[in-house]
Amino acid sequence: MTHRVAFLPGLLCDANLFTSQVSAVRKMGHEPVVADFSGPDQDSMAAMAATVLRDMPERFSLIALSMGGYVALKILSLSPERVERVALLDTNARADDAAAAARRRDLLHLADRGRFLGIAPRLMPLYLHASRLNDASLTRSVADMAERMGADVFRRQQTAILHREDHRSTLAAYQGPVLVLCGRQDQVTPLHLSEEMAALAPRGDLQVIEDCGHLSTMERPQAVNAALGEWFER
Repeated sequence: MTHRVAFLPGLLCDANLFTSQVSAVRKMGHEPVVADFSGPDQDSMAAMAATVLRDMPERFSLIALSMGGYVALKILSLSPERVERVALLDTNARADDAAAAARRRDLLHLADRGRFLGIAPRLMPLYLHASRLNDASLTRSVADMAERMGADVFRRQQTAILHREDHRSTLAAYQGPVLVLCGRQDQVTPLHLSEEMAALAPRGDLQVIEDCGHLSTMERPQAVNAALGEWFER
């Protein structure tokens, strides 16, 4: 069966986040589309979800990482009947707690003070597994995505994330196949949050990627692709 598949990128990420997965999904015979959340109207989870719902057909599948996962859960809260299946990669069904919200506001203050270009280096040790921090090609690709997005997109996306809702009940109500995938060493959305999501989803399946941080699709693309292939066969 052919699926139309929407890929939903994370904070300061574009289609390069999913280069390997888009290719793999196309080879499986499905039709991938990568959402663009960089526009000036993409300033809330509701706005991002509305863009996906507008651009996709009546039935489609979702593959979403980090912020993209927050958008995917918003879509499930609005139109669960349209979503064939969902893969939630390195993300979280909870709203920010006070500590996470404070960290986001600190980064927003940096951007407001004209120090946006310092944000990517500050985040890199959180986003990538320690063993990959000396991989110049990988770190350059991550930094390039952030630079292409820029400070205005960063402000809009961080503000949208700060104001997102808790969607644990949304996930618990969804009846489609749910792949929950997480890098074992993800520091941004730690493994216990993925374990919670997999337990909440009636048809949840947890896959843990070893020696991997937050950006699993770029760090361990083959392992992620293998998990997605099994998920499509469910």
